[in-house]
Amino acid sequence: MVDFQILYNDPQLLVCIKPPRVLSTDEPGGVPDLCRAALSDPNIRTVHRLDRVVSGLMVLARTRRAASDLSQQIRDSIFHKEYQAVLHGIPAAPRGTLRDLLWRSKPERRTYVVRETGKDVQEAILHYEVLAQTADLSRVRIELVTGRTHQIRCQFSSRDLPLVGDRKYSLHEDDCEIALWSSLLRFRHPKTGQELTFTAPVPDAFPWNQF
Repeated sequence: MVDFQILYNDPQLLVCIKPPRVLSTDEPGGVPDLCRAALSDPNIRTVHRLDRVVSGLMVLARTRRAASDLSQQIRDSIFHKEYQAVLHGIPAAPRGTLRDLLWRSKPERRTYVVRETGKDVQEAILHYEVLAQTADLSRVRIELVTGRTHQIRCQFSSRDLPLVGDRKYSLHEDDCEIALWSSLLRFRHPKTGQELTFTAPVPDAFPWNQF
């Protein structure tokens, strides 16, 4: 049985901690499946995704109306997401904005930074801030402006700042899960309109405990 935690639950939605290597999509053993089993509610559905290897906060809808409202908030950029990550290396500036053109190779399941626009090329933007650093590692807070597949992993690795534990975009052989954590979610409650904010501390494990 996968160990996961539900942090908030009401008739419209729930917020949980997604474990690493568990799908966020509606597949057998995925996060919606785990939540349905825990709450005996067949109506739970995903409204946003995390990469399979990524952990941290996720919100799921418990009604069709809530799913529609939350999905619209995401499209309207009202739904706010922040991440924390640990990078190999030190960014050139303590805070900044990364802006790239990304192209996704479906056969390789890999995203690349490209120089020119073209078919399936999308702009990717994120803001980052260095929270702490050692001689060769940086812990950063990341605010996504766009939400492209593997965006964080690809943008930092293209600058020789791969995420610790990333086996797809890094050449380092790290013996740990990828250090990418969904740390904050902010959105409006689909029924009341109240702004809700959820935060979750990073794991007390390598490489997070190096700072």
